[in-house]
Amino acid sequence: MINSTVTLIAYTPQPEKVVSASAKLCYSDTGCKTLMEGLTEEKTKNFLEMLSNIGHQSPIEHAYFTFGIEGVSRTLLAQITRHRIASFSVQSQRYVKKSNFVYVTPPAIADDPKALEIFNKSMQNAFNDYNSLADILEDKYLNEFLSQGLTEKQAKSKAEKKAIEDARFVLPNACETKMVVSMNARSLMNFFSFRCCNRAQWEIKSVADQMLKLCYNVAPTLFKEAGPNCVHGSCPEGKMSCGKCAEVRKFYQELKNDG
Repeated sequence: MINSTVTLIAYTPQPEKVVSASAKLCYSDTGCKTLMEGLTEEKTKNFLEMLSNIGHQSPIEHAYFTFGIEGVSRTLLAQITRHRIASFSVQSQRYVKKSNFVYVTPPAIADDPKALEIFNKSMQNAFNDYNSLADILEDKYLNEFLSQGLTEKQAKSKAEKKAIEDARFVLPNACETKMVVSMNARSLMNFFSFRCCNRAQWEIKSVADQMLKLCYNVAPTLFKEAGPNCVHGSCPEGKMSCGKCAEVRKFYQELKNDG
């Protein structure tokens, strides 16, 4: 079983100050060249708290965060790309051959020996079928490209790429992938409100929690109230609520204060 790993690759320098400067422009006649002047740590914090209190969210869109995410499944990919105000670069199954087949095992399956045996067998069968299909298609395309006058080296390279393009259809959702994701702070707030919730699927919740901690470490005032909705208000899930608001609030308080 592999675990997801999130790395904060890059972010807007002085993100809180940039957001505060943007807000400052909205409420004063300050010129753009001097927006950053006079923004002490205290004034920056006050601007951010004011924005939070009045619900003025557009200035926080000026702060961007870029994450490297690995050790996740194609199932997670299908979920995270539903957050459309974001940028994604994902390792391609079309161009990257899965010679080293790595997959994500759900904890509930990993904890059950019988289920795990079935799951691992299924993964191995998928990998064997993938390789068999790739070999069959590669031979087919190799002959086609050689007949077109390509050199053996050129034909082999092109045939392999074209073969895995179709062979990948047999790969399972559990197949591991890697990606780079960029979001502005406002989009991240929305992402955290849904994906940090106890009702979120376990894998994307784990990724969201890691992302939130990394964001809080570099912009604690900006992400002070970030997390599921019940962290800073009531639970909107109604009858579907987990009923553990107090535990959730404690969890995110500890997550943010842990290092």
